[in-house]
Amino acid sequence: MVKIVVGSRNPVKAKCVENVFLRYFKDVEVVTDSVNSFVSEQPFSEQETLLGAKNRAKEVFVKNNPDFGIGIEGGLEEIEKKLYAFAWICIRAKDGKIGLGKTASFPLPKRIEELIREGMELGEADDIVFKRKNSKQKMGAIGLLSKEVLGRAELYEHGVISALLPFLNKELYFI
Repeated sequence: MVKIVVGSRNPVKAKCVENVFLRYFKDVEVVTDSVNSFVSEQPFSEQETLLGAKNRAKEVFVKNNPDFGIGIEGGLEEIEKKLYAFAWICIRAKDGKIGLGKTASFPLPKRIEELIREGMELGEADDIVFKRKNSKQKMGAIGLLSKEVLGRAELYEHGVISALLPFLNKELYFI
């Protein structure tokens, strides 16, 4: 059995990891653990978001002994005066090797941008604009903005697959 610990209690993150790993491994156990990312609650750059994902993947090994530790960190980046949302994914094996992947990014609407610039986290801003509760543990901003065509779990799955590539092709990546 492949034991995987996701550095978050968010059920969306755990489900997307489970969905991906079951495509490649027969028997998996996905556990969640609340760990510190050691970055801002709302990361505001590529570098900070990537660091948060790496920190989460590393921190799960402090209390757990998984085959893989996974950090998924959502963040924002300003490009041409517009905010874009995305997530970085870090998969860390018990031998310390890592794989990194990133989701697609998408632009945020003006009202959500305004709330974020006032100091709000993306999930909170989504809940206010869309009159929802705890949407970040459900479909997230991408689900709300895409009219539920693309959910947060599906968005993350591509990033998880990308981060898993080195482990699926060890002879090409870890030489």
